[in-house]
Amino acid sequence: MCRFLAYHGDPVYLDELVCAPTHSLVHQSLHAAEAQTETNGDGFGIGWYGERPEPGLYRDVRPAWSDENLRSLSRQIRARTFFAHVRASTGTATTRANCHPFAHGRHLFMHNGQIGGYARIRRRLEALIPDGLYDARQGTTDSEALFLLALAHGLDRDPVGAMAASLSTARGLMREAGIDEPLRFTAVLTDGESLTAFRWACDGRPPSLYWRETGTGLAVVSEPIDGLRTGWAEVPKGGTLLARPGQPVKVVGPGETGFRAAA
Repeated sequence: MCRFLAYHGDPVYLDELVCAPTHSLVHQSLHAAEAQTETNGDGFGIGWYGERPEPGLYRDVRPAWSDENLRSLSRQIRARTFFAHVRASTGTATTRANCHPFAHGRHLFMHNGQIGGYARIRRRLEALIPDGLYDARQGTTDSEALFLLALAHGLDRDPVGAMAASLSTARGLMREAGIDEPLRFTAVLTDGESLTAFRWACDGRPPSLYWRETGTGLAVVSEPIDGLRTGWAEVPKGGTLLARPGQPVKVVGPGETGFRAAA
């Protein structure tokens, strides 16, 4: 499983959250505390919003702990919204195109989890992605496929409903194929203004997810980056975090979002 961090708020330098803290994402790439695998060395990526509406991306297959370019860029890039992700592959190749986050238009998406038995349904799942969106597919991961399918289901208008529909579709294909492995989906999505984080799994065992809001911004993380639980709230299993402009951050349960139908 992977580890990630999302931030939205007053502009900060990326290294203040990605590299500097005691249990930073770079530290987690080598010593994760709440993941199935301690090491997340199958590549990394950062995505951020600058002066343009669409985000910038930097991704590579090197482990985050050994990439000097990541540290240099993080010291120079200052952003109000950014994602960072360290990858532990669940079966697909270690390539730059398979590293998170994924971008399309103004959206960024990253995922921690997997579609159980993905290789057995991959062709059928990909066939449901419209041609115009499939042309944007660069890698081979289940994560990118879910993202593109959600875009087809109306991610622009209703991100939660679109994701629920995509997961329901994947679960239907899994049932048809007789797959008993779970679908686990802890993920974050943003358009640069709104942020949505999901913690869901069909077996009730989704990867960890925490959040903290201060006077300057919101951080959503796989593990508390200061190594402490104090001040961090855990997104409950089946919960969805919603951060919308001009509204307080709230966490809602599956009954309020439609994710229950995806089970």
